Amino acid sequence: MDKEKVITRITDCGIVAVVRAENADQAKRIADACIKGGVAAIEMTFTVPAAHKVIEELANTYKPEEIILGAGTVMDSETARIAILSGAQYIVSPYFDAETVRLCNRYRVPCMPGAMTIKEVVTAMEAGADIVKVFPGEAFGPGIIKAIKGPVPQAKLMPTGGVNVDNVTQWIKAGAVAVGAGSSLMAGAKTGDYESITRLGREFREKIQEARASK
Repeated sequence: MDKEKVITRITDCGIVAVVRAENADQAKRIADACIKGGVAAIEMTFTVPAAHKVIEELANTYKPEEIILGAGTVMDSETARIAILSGAQYIVSPYFDAETVRLCNRYRVPCMPGAMTIKEVVTAMEAGADIVKVFPGEAFGPGIIKAIKGPVPQAKLMPTGGVNVDNVTQWIKAGAVAVGAGSSLMAGAKTGDYESITRLGREFREKIQEARASK
């Protein structure tokens, strides 16, 4: 899928499900529940055992229009290449790594490195990052988005960490193009309550749409 189309689909969705799980089966069930709830953007983190195989299976299970499949916690360019070959449509990292961004640009795959400061955000943008992941979001709260976009209004920012259904409206109104949600979205997986993930996914999507409509 074309790089620009992937970015557009992620921003239209407004939320990326950051999947962390104890095993591959749990990871796939979380992804299924998220998609059922309207959260089509799935970030399969490389903390999941055999994450590349899970990515490959999801890529083979769902049609491209049903899922926006990415890889997260990508620490280096080697892992990024494995993820891309397995079917990942975008790459998310917890920090900025120039080689990872360069590789993604080489293959025209959207890249979202993590950053905490304006300097890190600008460095990532200059290197060719498509969206900058503001991480960890809970360290500053929604105010960090406005603070960064003040001097750098062109920055496309996606906070991850500390985002939940109670504050997602604030993040979107502050100027985030999308949010990343992990434990606040999929806590139910620990007890096998995957229906709660679907419900929360719908609630996230509704609040994001409402926040955008009221801006």
